[in-house]
Amino acid sequence: MRLRDLEILIVAPPAPGWGGRYWILVKLTTDDGITGWGECYAAAVGPRAMEAVIRDVFERHMEGESVENIELMFRRAYSSGFTQRPDPTVMGAFSGLEIACWDILGKARDRPVWALLGGLMNERVRAYTYLYPSEHHPLPDFWIDADMAAEAAAEAVARGYTAVKFDPAGPYTIRGGHQPAMSDITRSVAFCRAIRAAVGDRANLLFGTHGQFTTAGAIRLGRAIAPFDPLWFEEPIPPDNPLDFVEVARATGLPVATGERLATRAEFALLLRTGGAQILQPALGRAGGIWEARKLAAMAESFNAQIAPHLYAGPVEWAANIHLAASIPNLLMAETIETPFHDGLIRGTIRVDEGFVTAPQAPGLGIEVDEDFARAHPYEGTGLHLEMSEAPCDYVNGNLFEGGAPAPRD
Repeated sequence: MRLRDLEILIVAPPAPGWGGRYWILVKLTTDDGITGWGECYAAAVGPRAMEAVIRDVFERHMEGESVENIELMFRRAYSSGFTQRPDPTVMGAFSGLEIACWDILGKARDRPVWALLGGLMNERVRAYTYLYPSEHHPLPDFWIDADMAAEAAAEAVARGYTAVKFDPAGPYTIRGGHQPAMSDITRSVAFCRAIRAAVGDRANLLFGTHGQFTTAGAIRLGRAIAPFDPLWFEEPIPPDNPLDFVEVARATGLPVATGERLATRAEFALLLRTGGAQILQPALGRAGGIWEARKLAAMAESFNAQIAPHLYAGPVEWAANIHLAASIPNLLMAETIETPFHDGLIRGTIRVDEGFVTAPQAPGLGIEVDEDFARAHPYEGTGLHLEMSEAPCDYVNGNLFEGGAPAPRD
C-alpha cells in the first residue's frame, strides 16, 4: 500500500467566511485505490505557491512510500534542505499530507484513526466556540460591543457549550508586540464583565490576543482581566520569544495557552520546560500532523500540561483534531466552528451535540468529503488565509479587531 497520487483543492468558504479565506485540502490515493483526505493550515505563502510546496513535499519525501512509514516521511520533511528544524511552510504542507495518510490507514484497517493512536480515551470531546455574530448582530460593530458579545455567549451556552472564546483587543499588527491602548484594556474588561454576567459559572471564558503585546503590555492586560477568572490567556505575546511566556504566566496568575502558530514539538518544548504555557493549542494542519501532535501530548503529560487543539480552518483539520482529542488523557477541549459550509463539506458526518463531539466510529477520519461541493467553491482571491495589519496600534481613536480574515464588505 504505497502512496501514488496527489490532488489539491483550494476551497473558499462563502461569506462571512469563518475559518479563513480558504482551506487547502489534499487528497492522496494509494496504488491499491484507497483515498485519504488532509488539510494544510494557514501557510505563509499564497495558495498557488503553497500548492507547489505541497507537491514538492509529496514528490520528494512521500510519493511511492508505504503509507505506514509516517515517522520516516516526517523525518525526511523535517530534515529537508539540511535543516532538521521546523519550517512552518514545509511542515504545513507535510501536516496535511500526513493527516491524509492516517485517513488511509484507518480505512485500510477498517478502524477509526483514534483506534490506531492508542485507543479511545474520551468518548465525548468537550468543544468550545469563538463568539461569532448572529444574523441580527451588525458588523463590524459586533467586534467591539460587549453587550452583543455577552448575548452571543449566552446563545452559545444555550446550545450546550461550556467555554467561549473572544479577543476584543486590537490591532493584530506586523509591528511586533506593543503596549495595549487604555481603551483596549477598558474594552477587554467590559467584555469579560458582560460575558461573565451572561454565563455565570456555566462556561469558562477564553481570552485571546493573537500574540499582540509586549511582555509588559500583556501583563498589564492580564492583570486587568484576572478578576473574571478566564480559563486561559491565549498567545499573550508573539511566538518568537518563548522565554517571556513564563513571565506573563507568573505575573498575571492566569493559565497561558498558545500553539496555533507553532510547528512540531520542538517549538513547544521550551514553553514546557520553562512553564511558560500550561495549555497547548496545536493546529494539526501545521504542527506536523496527527502523529507529531500525539507525541506532543505525551510530552506535555510529563509537565502537567493540557492539550486544546486549535481550529481556524475547515472540517478536515477539525476531524483530525477530534481523533487526537479522543485518544489522549490530557485533553482539555477542542475548538469548533459550526457553519452550514463546514457541515456540508463533510456531509454532516461529525457534529457538535450539546457542546460535545462524539468520537467518530467510521473508518479513517470518519468523514465523507463532498468533492463536488468543494470544487464548486474554488478560491480565486489574492489574499492569504490569514493576514496581519500594517497599521500600528491607535492610541487616540481606539482599535477595531476583526481577526486575520475580516468578512468581506458588500
